[in-house]
Amino acid sequence: MTEHNPITSLTDSECWEMLHAQEFGRLAFHLLDEVHIVPLNYAVDQDRRIIFRTAEGSKLLGLTINDDVAFEIDEFSEDLATSVVLRGRARHLEGRDADATDQLPLRPWVNTAKYNVVAIEVNEINGRRFELTRPWLHMRPHDVDE
Repeated sequence: MTEHNPITSLTDSECWEMLHAQEFGRLAFHLLDEVHIVPLNYAVDQDRRIIFRTAEGSKLLGLTINDDVAFEIDEFSEDLATSVVLRGRARHLEGRDADATDQLPLRPWVNTAKYNVVAIEVNEINGRRFELTRPWLHMRPHDVDE
């Protein structure tokens, strides 16, 4: 008899489907001797690259110094959690390359100017789905109807 495994690996296609369906993730990048993680909104282009916009600052500087990055998205419900993690190289797009991303559903969530377009060219992608048991949920206070 085989034991049920509550952790399932996603196929590459399932990972890309999830990336297309989401628009918020976390970027991990190097800045000098430190690793930083920042939230950002993104879109996936026709070349299966993660595209995002950023202002001048530490994120763009870090990507210019060291283009090795990781990116993660996730979602969860009461009994299921799913995560996709990818690694790749970030490249600042300019000119026609940057203009070609204008048709993507990618606009700043915060009313700030973000003129720099960055593409993450994906080298490695993996995803996992977790069946959650969370036995401590019974300890949460519940709203009582009066």
